[in-house]
Amino acid sequence: MKSINKSFKRLSILLLTGFLVSCGSSNSINEITNKYPELPDSKDEVVNIINKVNRHWQENHPDPGWAFWHNAAYHTGNIEAFKVTGEEEYLKYSKKWAQQNQWMGANSQDKSEWKYDYGETDEHVLFGDWQIAFQTYIDLYNLEGQKDPSRIARAKEVMEYQMSTPENDYWWWADGLYMVMPVMTKLYKVTGNEQYLDKLYEYFQYANGIMYDEDAQLYYRDAKYIYPKHKTINEKKDFWARGDGWVFAGLAKVLQDLPSNAQHREFYVDRFKKMAEALAAAQQEEGYWTRSILDPEHAPGPETSGTAFFTYGFLWGINNGILNKEKYLPVVENSWNYLTQVALQENGAVGYVQPIGEKAIPGQIVDKNSTSDFGVGAFLLAASEMYRFINKY
Repeated sequence: MKSINKSFKRLSILLLTGFLVSCGSSNSINEITNKYPELPDSKDEVVNIINKVNRHWQENHPDPGWAFWHNAAYHTGNIEAFKVTGEEEYLKYSKKWAQQNQWMGANSQDKSEWKYDYGETDEHVLFGDWQIAFQTYIDLYNLEGQKDPSRIARAKEVMEYQMSTPENDYWWWADGLYMVMPVMTKLYKVTGNEQYLDKLYEYFQYANGIMYDEDAQLYYRDAKYIYPKHKTINEKKDFWARGDGWVFAGLAKVLQDLPSNAQHREFYVDRFKKMAEALAAAQQEEGYWTRSILDPEHAPGPETSGTAFFTYGFLWGINNGILNKEKYLPVVENSWNYLTQVALQENGAVGYVQPIGEKAIPGQIVDKNSTSDFGVGAFLLAASEMYRFINKY
């Protein structure tokens, strides 16, 4: 059925394009979808996909959950879905979540016990997996007119305390770059405090020093996985797709809010472009990226969370003139086809999401029934950016 629908769509696009040309008309999106027929040909098509996915998730998860990373990552996608669809239920869902969690991450009030190693308890206030919630709190604050400073009070308290310490090793794992880098730029936009940008660069440089591979132009998940200490089954470098997805998407979010004249903006742009080049070269023919990016045999088969984050990053880069449209739109077409024709299930579930973890695991089962909150959030990010692409053209 899907292939029949796609064939019908191609025929329709060709007929419509021919009609427009014969009438002397020009329509950018029809020209694009004629060249890239797997892309959606209208905003309505994208909105329908967003609603199918997000309504399914929210109807099946009436409790919006706690403030820890995996759930908070969903809300970063939900907010973007609200921005492009205007669906008030999406906004209400994230507001309910924020209120339920008292606009906080980890909630210890005793700064002497605050930690930033891995932990799911109250004292791990400085651990990035608890700080990602601040992204959505800041978005909610901004979306409703910056009227209630209590919504971002905890975010400012935590991040200002963190910046007052001499430590710079807060971001010791790739996921943390998505969790917290955008918090820094969002708080800068709200407060105008340049220290957020200074510390963003300082902390990011530490992360680069322990995780970035100059040759591959990709990030190891953390120091445990650096080659040759750690290798794939084929003795190759092991770059975890979701880990690099966190970084690529995080860089897009940073650049979104970073001033055009920011001191280190070109450094972030250059890093984003180099990652895009490396990722495009590693995409599988079927449109997805395997869990170990450069060794498809290590953990073969599709994976949605990394693929969705990459799709979001590529689309954001194209939409904002940082990535070349002609070069990277074929990558997006291929990954969008995977996301909407393979990962997206008939009932609105998003499948093929690797479960919570930190590496590609040989033999681990990831199938159409494998779903998660963060995977849905990544899908919504990609779909929302696709809406903006279609709207632009």
